[in-house]
Amino acid sequence: MARQFKVMRVERRFQVPLSFATMEVEAEELAMVNAELVEVVCATEDEIIKAAKDADALLVIFAPMTRRVLEALPKLKVIVRYGIGYDNVDVDAATDNGVLLVNIPDFCLEEVANHTIALLLALSGELFSINEGMKQGRWAESQLIRATIGAPYEQTLGLIGCGKIGRMTAKKAQCFGFRILGYDPYVDKSLAKEHGITLVGLPELLKESDFVSVHTLLNKETWHLIGEKEFKQMKPTAYFINTSRGAVVDEAALIKALQEKWIAGAGLDVFEQEPVAPDNPLLKMDNVIVSPHCCSHTVASIKRLKTSVGQEAARVLIGRWPKNVVNKTVKPKINLVKEE
Repeated sequence: MARQFKVMRVERRFQVPLSFATMEVEAEELAMVNAELVEVVCATEDEIIKAAKDADALLVIFAPMTRRVLEALPKLKVIVRYGIGYDNVDVDAATDNGVLLVNIPDFCLEEVANHTIALLLALSGELFSINEGMKQGRWAESQLIRATIGAPYEQTLGLIGCGKIGRMTAKKAQCFGFRILGYDPYVDKSLAKEHGITLVGLPELLKESDFVSVHTLLNKETWHLIGEKEFKQMKPTAYFINTSRGAVVDEAALIKALQEKWIAGAGLDVFEQEPVAPDNPLLKMDNVIVSPHCCSHTVASIKRLKTSVGQEAARVLIGRWPKNVVNKTVKPKINLVKEE
């Protein structure tokens, strides 16, 4: 029987994480509503337009959904983004063209918060330096490293972005005795207080924190939110952690801050250019811990994500509102019923 709907996942092949390589989970959800799911590899806007011209729905990880692309896809009804962020989608263009943009806001909350805490504790305890010293036979020197650093219960963690992941990180950090400051102009003070976060301005957070951790979406407002000016406001003994999006930080400024010792070190899961270039100085620094934009990737979290992506696309195709619409003012191309 021919499929009623056509759903496509469009990506550059090298950009698809190995944990997303298969699509059986999404396909199973979509098959329930008589939708066919295919994957197409596209390197340019023209290739996306050509491949997706008949698509009812697009599933995207990193593929750029620009205004030019969206205006050239008259049959497209919905874009479902794998994950929380949607900085690769032109939201205004989607709205103007009647395309719903759907994200998965509950994806990987525990995983990213846990990875952030792991980086924080590794940096705070100088674990990598101690480990390296031990392996080189420097027992006494390794003991001295540990004896000259502070304890978490005497330190302050500053969260830039106090959404769901930021608040989850605050909850976990409090178990280790951290005092929590937060900067987020869109979070209510009472909600922050409920989670043990004291909201302050960004300059105060940078000045007071022993660890600064980024948990904000990437958009026009937050692009290069942290640059030379901000790093110079941090303590020279402070550490910087980013598990959100690389471009929230001016990476050149971060490299300079580390090289000139404006800050003590960094823990990074994200970079401005991904995959990161092998000659990136951040990969060569002893005071930087890195991972390849993978802190959200566990067997359980990826399966939940794929299931949610398939279900959200399916809802729209059979005429129901998805659970989470980013562009809430959009006028869909088809009539959608809101579930009670």
